[in-house]
Amino acid sequence: MSSYSHILVGLDLSTESQQVVNRVKFLFADSTTKISICHILEPLAFAYGGDIPVDLSDVQTQLKDQAVERLAIYGAQLNIDSIDQHVILGHPAQEMHTMATNENIGLIVVGSHGRHGLSLIFGSTSNSVLHGASCDVLAVRITE
Repeated sequence: MSSYSHILVGLDLSTESQQVVNRVKFLFADSTTKISICHILEPLAFAYGGDIPVDLSDVQTQLKDQAVERLAIYGAQLNIDSIDQHVILGHPAQEMHTMATNENIGLIVVGSHGRHGLSLIFGSTSNSVLHGASCDVLAVRITE
């Protein structure tokens, strides 16, 4: 039995997300732990800094719709109701921290590629989640 009453699984929806889902199934299959999953989409304006004089709202909506569909596939594998499947616009680590606080999350589960050096400094969502979380964080090692 798990000591966590509610966990949050952050997925980037890459093919490696299946490894994170498999680990969550292994660890929590026989527990009564509530599981929520999320995918955080960074707004296109973050990526382009407003340098493109084009309305990207339709593209952002399409990306969000696709993410909802893909997240639902993982939600089905974990038997998670659609109300506990979240696609949110924002910065991944910050949004997961906010969800953890607002939803009384005891554990955040994310995938980690085991980066180090400059790639860790400039690109590790799992590291950002770990260092700002108010709860436990489990980083699932992604294998090639």
